[in-house]
Amino acid sequence: MVSKNLCIIPARGGSKRIPRKNIKSFMGKPIIAYSIEAALKTNLFKEVMVSTDDTEIAEIARKHGAVVPFLRSSENADDFATTADVLLEVLREYRALGEKFENVCCIYPTAPFVTEVKLIDAHEKLLAENLNAVFPVVPFGYPIQRALKIQQEKLQFFFPEFEESRSQDLEKAYHDAGQFYFVRTRSLLESGTILSDNTGSIIITEMETQDIDNPIDWDLAEVKFKMSFEK
Repeated sequence: MVSKNLCIIPARGGSKRIPRKNIKSFMGKPIIAYSIEAALKTNLFKEVMVSTDDTEIAEIARKHGAVVPFLRSSENADDFATTADVLLEVLREYRALGEKFENVCCIYPTAPFVTEVKLIDAHEKLLAENLNAVFPVVPFGYPIQRALKIQQEKLQFFFPEFEESRSQDLEKAYHDAGQFYFVRTRSLLESGTILSDNTGSIIITEMETQDIDNPIDWDLAEVKFKMSFEK
């Protein structure tokens, strides 16, 4: 039996820079709860599951409405496992249970700015444009063609040919917002990667996302969240 959509939230237990980051309280509740709740509100998914190696994370995930039908393998719970590795493992486990899915949505557990609207928009774009994947991107705040590097303690341009170019004449560049990926299961299984030459995007602003890799990032995320959601 092939079901339509599966949501996978990857949340391993190990986190060195921010201990227990995936379940740390963010604005009054575990940060992973925001990802779970946004997914559930869409009504897009047969299951919203959390892939974890950690029993405490599993318990909190279930409390907020997700399922944890199996624990992640130790092989994919270290610092070197990629997001694709985790997704492929989950799909294999579901296949062993007799479940297959047309599409997979991976939402990171530290993405409190994800909303059901963004998820629905990405899903609609995936289907309407017959794409292999869709995920949110953010414009770089400064032209990457004018980027600088420090070489032997001296500043140099990465691309000297653009030194005299006007900013408005340079091609716009974007980076992954690091929030979620909506992917065709077939494409993921065949290529083993999320990004392909048939990948689309939804564009969001800097106020709608924040990488959370250290305590300062966490504080910035809370400030942005207050400005965006607390009226």
